[in-house]
Amino acid sequence: MKNPEYKYLKYNINNYISTLFINREKYLNALSKDIIVELIDFYNWVDNNKNIKVIIMTGAGDKAFVAGADIKEMSRLDLSKSKSYAALGQKLTLIIENLSKPVIAAINGYALGGGCEIAIACHIRYASTNSKFAQPEVGLGLIAGFGGTQRLSRLIGKGMALELLLSGKMINAEEALRIKLVNKIIDNNILLEECYVLADKIKNNSPIAIRHTIKAVNQGESMDIEEALDVESDLFSKVFHSSDCREGLKAFLNKTKPEFLGN
Repeated sequence: MKNPEYKYLKYNINNYISTLFINREKYLNALSKDIIVELIDFYNWVDNNKNIKVIIMTGAGDKAFVAGADIKEMSRLDLSKSKSYAALGQKLTLIIENLSKPVIAAINGYALGGGCEIAIACHIRYASTNSKFAQPEVGLGLIAGFGGTQRLSRLIGKGMALELLLSGKMINAEEALRIKLVNKIIDNNILLEECYVLADKIKNNSPIAIRHTIKAVNQGESMDIEEALDVESDLFSKVFHSSDCREGLKAFLNKTKPEFLGN
Protein backbone atom coordinates (compact mmCIF):
# COMPACT_ATOMS: atom_id res chain seq x y z
CA MET A 1 0.00 0.00 0.00
CA LYS A 2 1.34 3.41 -1.03
CA ASN A 3 1.81 5.89 1.79
CA PRO A 4 -0.55 8.87 1.41
CA GLU A 5 0.74 12.37 0.72
CA TYR A 6 -0.72 15.54 2.20
CA LYS A 7 -0.54 19.27 1.68
CA TYR A 8 -0.67 20.27 5.35
CA LEU A 9 0.71 17.21 7.13
CA LYS A 10 4.15 15.65 7.36
CA TYR A 11 4.88 12.31 8.94
CA ASN A 12 7.54 9.66 9.26
CA ILE A 13 7.55 6.05 10.37
CA ASN A 14 10.41 4.66 12.42
CA ASN A 15 10.40 1.32 14.25
CA TYR A 16 6.56 1.06 14.23
CA ILE A 17 6.18 4.63 15.53
CA SER A 18 4.76 7.40 13.35
CA THR A 19 5.50 11.03 14.17
CA LEU A 20 2.89 13.34 12.65
CA PHE A 21 3.43 17.09 12.17
CA ILE A 22 0.64 19.55 11.43
CA ASN A 23 2.66 21.56 8.94
CA ARG A 24 1.32 25.11 8.85
CA GLU A 25 3.96 26.81 10.94
CA LYS A 26 3.47 30.28 9.41
CA TYR A 27 -0.08 30.31 10.80
CA LEU A 28 0.85 28.60 14.09
CA ASN A 29 -0.66 25.38 12.67
CA ALA A 30 -4.19 26.82 12.81
CA LEU A 31 -6.86 24.35 11.72
CA SER A 32 -8.54 24.81 8.38
CA LYS A 33 -11.23 22.49 7.06
CA ASP A 34 -8.66 20.99 4.67
CA ILE A 35 -6.33 20.15 7.56
CA ILE A 36 -9.14 18.46 9.48
CA VAL A 37 -10.02 16.39 6.40
CA GLU A 38 -6.38 15.40 5.97
CA LEU A 39 -6.11 14.43 9.64
CA ILE A 40 -9.21 12.24 9.38
CA ASP A 41 -7.74 10.51 6.33
CA PHE A 42 -4.37 10.04 8.06
CA TYR A 43 -5.83 8.45 11.19
CA ASN A 44 -8.08 6.15 9.19
CA TRP A 45 -5.03 5.05 7.20
CA VAL A 46 -2.93 4.60 10.36
CA ASP A 47 -5.60 2.48 12.02
CA ASN A 48 -5.29 -0.09 9.22
CA ASN A 49 -1.51 0.06 8.84
CA LYS A 50 0.27 -2.87 10.49
CA ASN A 51 3.59 -1.02 10.27
CA ILE A 52 2.40 1.61 12.75
CA LYS A 53 1.71 0.82 16.41
CA VAL A 54 1.91 4.24 18.09
CA ILE A 55 1.43 7.81 16.84
CA ILE A 56 3.11 10.94 18.17
CA MET A 57 1.21 14.06 17.09
CA THR A 58 2.76 17.52 17.19
CA GLY A 59 2.89 20.87 15.40
CA ALA A 60 5.57 22.15 13.06
CA GLY A 61 8.03 24.57 14.66
CA ASP A 62 8.38 25.35 18.35
CA LYS A 63 5.63 27.93 18.90
CA ALA A 64 2.40 25.99 18.51
CA PHE A 65 0.82 22.56 18.63
CA VAL A 66 -2.36 23.99 17.10
CA ALA A 67 -3.26 27.63 17.80
CA GLY A 68 -6.98 27.11 17.22
CA ALA A 69 -9.19 27.25 14.17
CA ASP A 70 -8.66 29.31 11.04
CA ILE A 71 -10.84 32.27 12.12
CA LYS A 72 -10.83 33.89 8.68
CA GLU A 73 -12.18 30.71 7.11
CA MET A 74 -14.66 30.16 9.93
CA SER A 75 -16.06 33.70 9.66
CA ARG A 76 -17.37 32.87 6.17
CA LEU A 77 -19.52 29.95 7.34
CA ASP A 78 -23.30 30.17 7.25
CA LEU A 79 -25.62 28.42 9.73
CA SER A 80 -25.72 25.03 7.99
CA LYS A 81 -22.00 25.05 7.22
CA SER A 82 -21.17 25.95 10.82
CA LYS A 83 -22.93 22.82 12.06
CA SER A 84 -21.18 20.61 9.50
CA TYR A 85 -17.85 22.24 10.43
CA ALA A 86 -18.37 21.39 14.11
CA ALA A 87 -19.44 17.86 13.14
CA LEU A 88 -16.26 17.45 11.08
CA GLY A 89 -14.09 18.51 14.02
CA GLN A 90 -16.01 16.18 16.32
CA LYS A 91 -15.52 13.35 13.83
CA LEU A 92 -11.76 13.91 13.98
CA THR A 93 -11.59 13.98 17.78
CA LEU A 94 -13.75 10.85 18.01
CA ILE A 95 -11.48 9.02 15.58
CA ILE A 96 -8.41 9.98 17.62
CA GLU A 97 -10.05 9.08 20.94
CA ASN A 98 -11.28 5.69 19.72
CA LEU A 99 -8.26 4.79 17.59
CA SER A 100 -7.05 1.26 18.27
CA LYS A 101 -3.49 2.57 18.53
CA PRO A 102 -2.28 5.05 21.17
CA VAL A 103 -1.90 8.68 20.15
CA ILE A 104 0.57 10.76 22.17
CA ALA A 105 0.18 14.53 21.89
CA ALA A 106 3.55 16.30 21.94
CA ILE A 107 2.26 19.77 22.78
CA ASN A 108 4.98 22.18 21.70
CA GLY A 109 3.55 25.63 22.37
CA TYR A 110 0.03 26.98 21.95
CA ALA A 111 -2.87 24.52 22.18
CA LEU A 112 -5.83 26.83 21.87
CA GLY A 113 -9.48 26.22 21.00
CA GLY A 114 -9.62 23.35 18.53
CA GLY A 115 -5.97 22.62 19.27
CA CYS A 116 -6.75 22.03 22.93
CA GLU A 117 -9.73 19.90 21.91
CA ILE A 118 -7.54 17.74 19.69
CA ALA A 119 -4.96 17.42 22.47
CA ILE A 120 -7.52 16.23 25.03
CA ALA A 121 -8.83 13.67 22.52
CA CYS A 122 -5.35 12.10 22.43
CA HIS A 123 -4.68 9.23 24.82
CA ILE A 124 -1.59 10.78 26.45
CA ARG A 125 -0.36 14.39 26.58
CA TYR A 126 3.26 15.48 27.07
CA ALA A 127 3.74 19.26 27.07
CA SER A 128 6.77 21.48 26.52
CA THR A 129 7.68 24.04 29.17
CA ASN A 130 6.50 26.85 26.86
CA SER A 131 3.08 25.33 26.13
CA LYS A 132 -0.10 27.34 26.69
CA PHE A 133 -3.69 26.12 26.84
CA ALA A 134 -7.05 27.83 26.44
CA GLN A 135 -10.62 27.43 25.23
CA PRO A 136 -11.14 31.06 24.18
CA GLU A 137 -14.29 30.56 22.12
CA VAL A 138 -16.58 32.59 24.43
CA GLY A 139 -14.51 35.68 23.63
CA LEU A 140 -15.57 35.24 20.01
CA GLY A 141 -19.22 34.74 20.88
CA LEU A 142 -18.89 30.98 20.37
CA ILE A 143 -18.58 27.77 22.38
CA ALA A 144 -16.08 24.97 21.98
CA GLY A 145 -17.38 22.82 19.15
CA PHE A 146 -14.94 19.93 18.67
CA GLY A 147 -15.86 18.13 21.90
CA GLY A 148 -14.34 20.52 24.42
CA THR A 149 -17.52 21.06 26.45
CA GLN A 150 -17.76 17.29 26.98
CA ARG A 151 -14.21 15.94 27.20
CA LEU A 152 -12.70 18.71 29.29
CA SER A 153 -15.05 18.15 32.25
CA ARG A 154 -14.42 14.39 32.11
CA LEU A 155 -10.69 14.98 32.12
CA ILE A 156 -10.25 17.72 34.74
CA GLY A 157 -13.64 17.91 36.47
CA LYS A 158 -16.73 20.03 35.90
CA GLY A 159 -15.73 23.03 37.98
CA MET A 160 -12.27 23.47 36.50
CA ALA A 161 -13.57 22.79 32.98
CA LEU A 162 -16.23 25.49 33.35
CA GLU A 163 -13.62 27.90 34.69
CA LEU A 164 -11.60 27.51 31.50
CA LEU A 165 -14.58 27.32 29.13
CA LEU A 166 -16.38 30.36 30.60
CA SER A 167 -13.39 32.63 31.20
CA GLY A 168 -11.46 31.77 28.06
CA LYS A 169 -8.30 32.35 30.09
CA MET A 170 -4.95 30.95 29.05
CA ILE A 171 -2.97 28.71 31.39
CA ASN A 172 0.68 27.65 31.29
CA ALA A 173 2.19 24.18 31.37
CA GLU A 174 2.59 24.13 35.16
CA GLU A 175 -1.09 24.90 35.71
CA ALA A 176 -2.09 22.36 33.05
CA LEU A 177 -0.10 19.71 34.91
CA ARG A 178 -1.59 20.72 38.26
CA ILE A 179 -5.17 20.28 37.01
CA LYS A 180 -4.18 17.05 35.18
CA LEU A 181 -4.78 18.41 31.71
CA VAL A 182 -1.36 17.01 30.74
CA ASN A 183 0.62 14.01 31.93
CA LYS A 184 4.07 15.54 32.03
CA ILE A 185 6.10 18.69 31.31
CA ILE A 186 9.31 18.33 29.31
CA ASP A 187 11.91 20.78 27.99
CA ASN A 188 11.00 21.69 24.43
CA ASN A 189 14.31 20.51 22.96
CA ILE A 190 13.74 16.95 24.18
CA LEU A 191 9.93 16.78 23.94
CA LEU A 192 9.79 14.50 20.91
CA GLU A 193 12.63 12.38 22.26
CA GLU A 194 10.73 11.74 25.50
CA CYS A 195 7.53 11.00 23.60
CA TYR A 196 9.46 8.52 21.49
CA VAL A 197 10.80 6.77 24.62
CA LEU A 198 7.23 6.30 25.85
CA ALA A 199 6.01 5.22 22.41
CA ASP A 200 8.81 2.66 22.21
CA LYS A 201 7.71 1.11 25.51
CA ILE A 202 4.10 0.98 24.36
CA LYS A 203 4.77 -0.55 20.95
CA ASN A 204 6.54 -3.56 22.50
CA ASN A 205 3.30 -4.61 24.19
CA SER A 206 0.48 -6.69 22.72
CA PRO A 207 -1.49 -4.76 20.05
CA ILE A 208 -4.70 -6.60 20.90
CA ALA A 209 -4.27 -5.86 24.62
CA ILE A 210 -3.61 -2.19 23.86
CA ARG A 211 -6.64 -2.00 21.56
CA HIS A 212 -8.96 -3.50 24.16
CA THR A 213 -7.50 -1.41 27.00
CA ILE A 214 -8.39 1.76 25.07
CA LYS A 215 -11.84 0.34 24.37
CA ALA A 216 -12.43 -0.56 28.02
CA VAL A 217 -11.42 2.88 29.28
CA ASN A 218 -13.48 4.75 26.67
CA GLN A 219 -16.60 2.63 27.04
CA GLY A 220 -16.52 2.54 30.82
CA GLU A 221 -15.98 6.28 31.23
CA SER A 222 -19.66 7.17 30.89
CA MET A 223 -21.01 4.14 32.82
CA ASP A 224 -21.49 3.48 36.49
CA ILE A 225 -18.82 1.27 38.05
CA GLU A 226 -20.82 -1.98 37.91
CA GLU A 227 -21.56 -1.63 34.19
CA ALA A 228 -17.98 -0.58 33.50
CA LEU A 229 -16.61 -3.62 35.34
CA ASP A 230 -18.84 -5.86 33.23
CA VAL A 231 -17.32 -4.30 30.12
CA GLU A 232 -13.84 -4.86 31.53
CA SER A 233 -14.45 -8.52 32.36
CA ASP A 234 -15.98 -9.19 28.93
CA LEU A 235 -12.99 -7.63 27.18
CA PHE A 236 -10.56 -9.39 29.55
CA SER A 237 -12.11 -12.73 28.61
CA LYS A 238 -11.95 -11.90 24.92
CA VAL A 239 -8.27 -10.96 25.09
CA PHE A 240 -7.52 -13.98 27.31
CA HIS A 241 -8.46 -16.26 24.40
CA SER A 242 -6.13 -14.46 21.97
CA SER A 243 -2.87 -15.83 20.61
CA ASP A 244 -1.12 -12.76 22.05
CA CYS A 245 -2.19 -13.78 25.55
CA ARG A 246 -0.97 -17.34 25.05
CA GLU A 247 2.32 -15.99 23.75
CA GLY A 248 2.69 -13.54 26.63
CA LEU A 249 1.98 -16.10 29.34
CA LYS A 250 4.29 -18.66 27.73
CA ALA A 251 7.11 -16.13 27.38
CA PHE A 252 6.75 -15.05 31.01
CA LEU A 253 6.94 -18.64 32.26
CA ASN A 254 9.89 -19.41 29.96
CA LYS A 255 11.59 -16.10 30.78
CA THR A 256 11.80 -15.12 27.11
CA LYS A 257 10.70 -12.03 25.19
CA PRO A 258 7.18 -12.40 23.74
CA GLU A 259 6.59 -12.01 20.03
CA PHE A 260 3.12 -10.53 19.74
CA LEU A 261 1.19 -10.78 16.47
CA GLY A 262 -1.83 -8.70 17.44
CA ASN A 263 -4.46 -11.42 17.31
